[in-house]
Amino acid sequence: MPLTDTQIRNAKPKSRPYKLSDSGGLLLLVHPNGSKYWRQKYRFAHKEKTLSHGVYPEVTLKEAREKRDDARKLLSNGVDPQEAKQVQKTKSADVDSFGIIAREWFAKYSPNWARSHSGKVRERLDRDIVPWLDKRPIQEITAPELLKVLRRIEDRGALETAHRARGDCSRIFRYAIATGRAERDPASDLRGALSPVGDVKHFAALVEPKKVGELLRSFDGFTGTFVVQCALRLSPLLFVRPGELRTARWVDIDLDKGEWKFLVSKTKVDHIVPLASQAIAILRELNALTGTRDYVFPGLASPKKPMSEAAINAALRRLGYDTKTEITGHGFRAMARTILHEELHIKPEVIEHQLAHRVPDALGTAYNRTKFLSERRAMMQQWADFLDKLKSSI
Repeated sequence: MPLTDTQIRNAKPKSRPYKLSDSGGLLLLVHPNGSKYWRQKYRFAHKEKTLSHGVYPEVTLKEAREKRDDARKLLSNGVDPQEAKQVQKTKSADVDSFGIIAREWFAKYSPNWARSHSGKVRERLDRDIVPWLDKRPIQEITAPELLKVLRRIEDRGALETAHRARGDCSRIFRYAIATGRAERDPASDLRGALSPVGDVKHFAALVEPKKVGELLRSFDGFTGTFVVQCALRLSPLLFVRPGELRTARWVDIDLDKGEWKFLVSKTKVDHIVPLASQAIAILRELNALTGTRDYVFPGLASPKKPMSEAAINAALRRLGYDTKTEITGHGFRAMARTILHEELHIKPEVIEHQLAHRVPDALGTAYNRTKFLSERRAMMQQWADFLDKLKSSI
């Protein structure tokens, strides 16, 4: 007769192991210490075999019978369930290896990266990281073990590459944590462990139209908050200083008039940013979410404060960009200044006024917020249209 839960619960240990039979080859093996193991007897290729289905009560009677039925289906198809179980176990181990997860992470996120950056990351993975950690279960990798891998890069004098490789590893570990295959990021323990690269003396910026198009397309794949994504999308359109963007207030923005007025953080003078139709569309969409707040881009932890100073650069890094060598939040200003002059042939003095730079003229006026306003309004729309063109050009 088939077993019942009551029989199983009441089964007492004896001096020797004994079996309680269910049906279809399923049985419960009761050990002298009271442990109860599910087993299934079956025949394959004229040999009697035993399959393990776990321990009671972690595996219930119902679940044990389901496992038994799954095994019988395999047998009916000419498959040894014991061998199938071993193959699955091997596959699971492979899925949890650093190399498999690194390739999976790369395949998932690299389509949103600039092609040049994608190639550099792939090269670092293939040359400097994966060969040493490929088959290692990712949850077993320790900080000292990872540091040993990074030291190999450092020892050949490639300090920037070593730091970037640590960042790559950190993102891979965080991806493994998010997908349930690791519990922590050992790369985060290595901050300060590598030799410093040295101070960067310029703001990185992309000024090649093709790369700008790749950057703009990557914004669509951003998986962070909607607020930060809007800030990313507006950064190249407005090219104001990052601090001015993140502290923008709704009270200073007139969407109907298409203007944003604020006090320039560096020079403490009033400034006007004409808003192109694309910028207005983004702001209207964002207004539905944050319009009742003081700040256009409220912080996640404290909505009464603006978003973090690091938000834009963190978002760029999340998209796979190196904020030291490729693009930084401040770099959108250099991007606009260069391309507006070289590609759209806008007069330098118009661009400089839009950047809120002091520009002496024949009358000795250093800066006037309304100077070239009509030209600047036309320029901002022309710039937004040009960015749309770059984004759609593949």
